[in-house]
Amino acid sequence: MEECVFCKIIRGEIPTEFVYEDEKVVAFNDLNPAAPVHILVIPKKHIPTLNDMGPEEKELIGHLTWVIKEIAREKNLHESGYRVLTNCGSGAGQVIFHLHFHLLGGKRFE
Repeated sequence: MEECVFCKIIRGEIPTEFVYEDEKVVAFNDLNPAAPVHILVIPKKHIPTLNDMGPEEKELIGHLTWVIKEIAREKNLHESGYRVLTNCGSGAGQVIFHLHFHLLGGKRFE
């Protein structure tokens, strides 16, 4: 999707420093962090929402979860705890319609 800001980041049209990248996923720091550690983890494949995932994405969702866990360990969040969040649809607060997960940590959540 040409207008998608995350697709532009993935294609390198918007310069972004990745904290993680492989053939399926990229991760980078959120521009407006809601916690001391706030990293966005996104698939390179454009999928608008969780509801748009098909059976062919089962492996991808598992891979995304594994990447989140590995980044949390790298950032030393695995012992203190961390939060993983995704919004699905505008009613839930999704603003960019490219599936993404927020990895939040470095503070206590209530």
